[in-house]
Amino acid sequence: MPDDDRLVLDHPDDVAHAARLLADGVPVAHGFGNIYALTARADAVERVNALKGRPRDQTGSLTAPSGQVLSAFDLSALPDCVPPSLLADVVDAFCALGPFGFRGPAAAHVPSGLTALDGSVTTAQVIVPGDACPSQRFLAAASEAAGLLAISSANRSRHVTGGVDAPVHWRADALRAELAGGVLVLLEHRDEAAARARFPRHTTVSTTILAFHRAERVRGRVHLRLERHGSLAAEQVARVLAALGVGLTAGPRAAVRLAPRSYDAGSQPPADRRPARATTMAGSITMARSIRVPGSPRAPPGTRRCVR
Repeated sequence: MPDDDRLVLDHPDDVAHAARLLADGVPVAHGFGNIYALTARADAVERVNALKGRPRDQTGSLTAPSGQVLSAFDLSALPDCVPPSLLADVVDAFCALGPFGFRGPAAAHVPSGLTALDGSVTTAQVIVPGDACPSQRFLAAASEAAGLLAISSANRSRHVTGGVDAPVHWRADALRAELAGGVLVLLEHRDEAAARARFPRHTTVSTTILAFHRAERVRGRVHLRLERHGSLAAEQVARVLAALGVGLTAGPRAAVRLAPRSYDAGSQPPADRRPARATTMAGSITMARSIRVPGSPRAPPGTRRCVR
């Protein structure tokens, strides 16, 4: 596509055009924090899955402008130790830093294709690009035009590639080439290097995800669970939570940090903002135990899960 035909996140007319197309049912691949994501109407989850080569019935995630995150959750179903005011503070703190994900009890209006059972709890997962990302304007326009929005990583599924993982794209040209032939719109970062620099704490992988519905108490202190170790390092997550008086535990899927997609050597993000490979949590996290930061207590062998 010629440069003057590009749709760009910073251009209001391009944002409005992409939002209208999304409302008509066309998925939009767009800049999202320091990477790219695929967003569509909530009822288009199967279409996005087919575009990526995923199983059509695979559960999707939600996205929304930062101010609408809490509406995806049933605040009355939160564990006793997680009051809605604490949840609001946690969401605000991480949205202020950059791209991030939250999982908790699903609100009744969230459709089944965007919910998943975790034990007895029906959960929803909301992925956001960070307050400073220009895609906030696109998400606001798209949600106004189409209601609930589904989101997925911008890539071909590992079911198609045959790899162990399919890292998310952080370059529009490579994303366009990989999804060539699919029906979608591409709304690009104006300057991809600037998009990465906007979020220096985050690597170019899918977001880190924090779960509220598996909260635990350790010596009277609330601990939330790290579900996925992605773009924001677990140590950073722990520091943010510690400032709110909250601790952090790690679930089994958070044992290994996601590794970024590698292009040619001359186009890599700066090395100090990304790991060279997937990194394990040994030494910094004990599975299902507290992640320690200065001033935080060490979790005893037994932790108590909060219940309703």
